[in-house]
Amino acid sequence: MEATRKLEGRHVLVTGAGSGIGAAIATALAAAGARVTLAGRRAEPLQALAEQIGTSQVQAAHGFDVTRADAIAGGLQAARAAFGPIDILVNNAGEAPSAPFEKTSLEMWSRVMAVDLTGVFQVTQAVLPDLKLRGEGARIINIASTAGLTGYAYVSAYTAAKHGVIGLTRSLALELAQKGITVNAVCPGFTDTPLIAQAIETIMAKTGRSREDALKEFTRSNPQGRLIKPEEVADAVLWLALPAAGSINGQAIAIAGGEVLAG
Repeated sequence: MEATRKLEGRHVLVTGAGSGIGAAIATALAAAGARVTLAGRRAEPLQALAEQIGTSQVQAAHGFDVTRADAIAGGLQAARAAFGPIDILVNNAGEAPSAPFEKTSLEMWSRVMAVDLTGVFQVTQAVLPDLKLRGEGARIINIASTAGLTGYAYVSAYTAAKHGVIGLTRSLALELAQKGITVNAVCPGFTDTPLIAQAIETIMAKTGRSREDALKEFTRSNPQGRLIKPEEVADAVLWLALPAAGSINGQAIAIAGGEVLAG
């Protein structure tokens, strides 16, 4: 996609930006000319990514815990001081622990909801005054999951949270349409990230299966028989962020090789 400099002058905040999908999104938006704030809890991966991107138009905001209002407020204050009001928000931070439903503790359930759903609520509410200031062309892009469009066993908390993110996306799209702000969700299938790599290692350790067999647990649901690349998710986010996507609103877009055919 040719999007060189089309986001020049726009300030983008990406939560959970330190690795995987978040890092790919931040890299793509920076390449399109945006000023990008990399938000996350840990300083090291954020700083490493900022150095890798290698431009003064990228800054790291560590200690950005989406479950804590004070951490969000502090991170936004620093982001605005450096790059001004935020024009595009990408809610990417998330967790996906696995357990059978009957072994899912209230603590696990509450943690996943706090990060994956309430975190989106808190960050969006905190950034909304900036987005209203921008008006036409402002964007909220939520990274949900195909788990928000269908069901997966052993991740009931994650699936419920991502369904909630898609519902929130649709409600906000209607509320904010007259403000010129679009709200959409991108729903990746299983994606080639450090989280999946760790899950494959866990399967191998617990079952003695080969890496190839363990990988099939994640590729069998994709009709293309592969993992999604983080860059493919980033391309979808970039498209939604561009001025040309101004009429795309309230959508949940599956990036999954055909696994989910209707949202």
